[in-house]
Amino acid sequence: MNEVSAKSKVTLRCPFCLTLNTVDLSKSTDRPKCGDCAKLLLLDRPLKVGGEDFDRTVLGSEAPVLVDFYADWCAPCKYVAPLMDELAQTHQGSLLVVKIDTDQAPDLSLKLGIRSIPTVILFKDGEEVGRSVGFEPERVKTMADEAVRPA
Repeated sequence: MNEVSAKSKVTLRCPFCLTLNTVDLSKSTDRPKCGDCAKLLLLDRPLKVGGEDFDRTVLGSEAPVLVDFYADWCAPCKYVAPLMDELAQTHQGSLLVVKIDTDQAPDLSLKLGIRSIPTVILFKDGEEVGRSVGFEPERVKTMADEAVRPA
């Protein structure tokens, strides 16, 4: 295993059959498939993650993870969504972009001190390293760019 793939493993739940899959994010352009149902795991867009998978998918990721905390009823959250789509495409293979519905994960929101949405948090090695509250597109882009910049 090369050094890049050794630092790119993420665990994702298949949106179709709900099976957990370990994926090498650096090979996401190879279009990984679920090990159970064989449907594609599309990593060029934000993935929905539930509160029950947060520790495994976000904190356990070897790659940086940009998390959009949102709610369907939130108008400003709708402004952030296209930006997150763009960042998932731009940084495919080096940054995992996920979204978490705060209405579906209230305990997680409380634990992370999310008091306003949209909130975007960058995690590296299981630790929060950046946060944006509200619609701050330049701040979020900078966080994403810095997350994938070689050390």
